Amino acid sequence: MTTPATPAVPYALVRPPADSLPDGVVTFIERRPLDLDLARRQWDDYVAALEAHGFATVHVEVDHSLPDSVFIEDAVVMFDDLAVVTNPKEPARNRETVATEKVVIDLGHQTATLTEGNLDGGDVLKVGRQVYVGLTGTTDAAAVDQLRRILEPRGWAVTAVPVTKALHLKSAITALPDGTIIGHGPIVDDPSMFERYLEVPEEPGCHVVVLDEATVLMSSAAPQTEALLRARGLEVVTVDISEFEKLEGCVTCLSVRVRS
Repeated sequence: MTTPATPAVPYALVRPPADSLPDGVVTFIERRPLDLDLARRQWDDYVAALEAHGFATVHVEVDHSLPDSVFIEDAVVMFDDLAVVTNPKEPARNRETVATEKVVIDLGHQTATLTEGNLDGGDVLKVGRQVYVGLTGTTDAAAVDQLRRILEPRGWAVTAVPVTKALHLKSAITALPDGTIIGHGPIVDDPSMFERYLEVPEEPGCHVVVLDEATVLMSSAAPQTEALLRARGLEVVTVDISEFEKLEGCVTCLSVRVRS
């Protein structure tokens, strides 16, 4: 673990699991018992995988009163050197942004805070300079409009994407290093919105973290998708995040990657 004051890129913001993690919000799936000790070991392995592939990790202090705070991606979204601090709709999650915002300011990032409507970072997918934002139960049009006003002068294009079958946009789709959108059909509303789209056979397989131009990180719960991506010439790193998947989490949720 490393917590540099001004880390070289790439680096990742992470936040350890809280003691209250088993009380995290569940929306689209049935709640199941969660093994907190196992979750902590899985989180350690996830962080180790990032570090093994060149990402320093910057740790936001754990807050045991915030069950979902391990899903740090929802609290802040990075656009070049700009950190956009989100505005979670769920009252139990709104305070998650406070400590994360302090860390990104201490790291020297510019910040912009969303104050209109609500937005979770898990609803934001960046593909090049294109930003897809899910319209979900956690992110609304007012927040998307404000995000667009912040980003378009900086050269980003913002497109709203209806999401009705999953908690977040990145619960349904993510992107490969070449920009191809991958998704699992039963939870993707309209794949025709994307110029390049690849169907994957397993729901956990539609979530990848790009580690570099040839390597992705994904859940070990999707072996068919792993094989499909390897057949496309990608190196695939897998991690077991079963305890976080019980809370509708995935590999993207557990970190905020900063590349520039």
